[in-house]
Amino acid sequence: MSRIQLALNVADVEEATAFYTRLLGVPPAKTRPGYANFSVVDPPLKLVLLEDPTAGGTLNHLGIEVGSVADVDAARARLTDAGLTGTDEQGTCCYARQDKVWVEGAPDGERWEVYTVLADSEVFGEPVAQQPAAAGCC
Repeated sequence: MSRIQLALNVADVEEATAFYTRLLGVPPAKTRPGYANFSVVDPPLKLVLLEDPTAGGTLNHLGIEVGSVADVDAARARLTDAGLTGTDEQGTCCYARQDKVWVEGAPDGERWEVYTVLADSEVFGEPVAQQPAAAGCC
């Protein structure tokens, strides 16, 4: 299963969570202080809300959630073949342990990630390990 992820900066995560619960018709799948995410079946969407009172109403990043590390690896190879560059990342991010590749080079500077969730986490933090993607890699 793949789905698009939309990560938004919001001024008040509780207010935004209430709005998106009504809009999407589903409650959040996970909430933490300053954070909420929704796993919407129809249309397939992962909506992530990140509280930032100074940047409410702005895009944080975009992503494509995939089902496995093999799917991340396949996406990395496809993106490399397409001439896109990026950064590999493993570790804790957004209250989950994830493997991902960040893609750079969108015309307007949007940040995209292709990722898979490996496990839940109680920690929101920097990735445990991060390194440039292999030469020519996505």
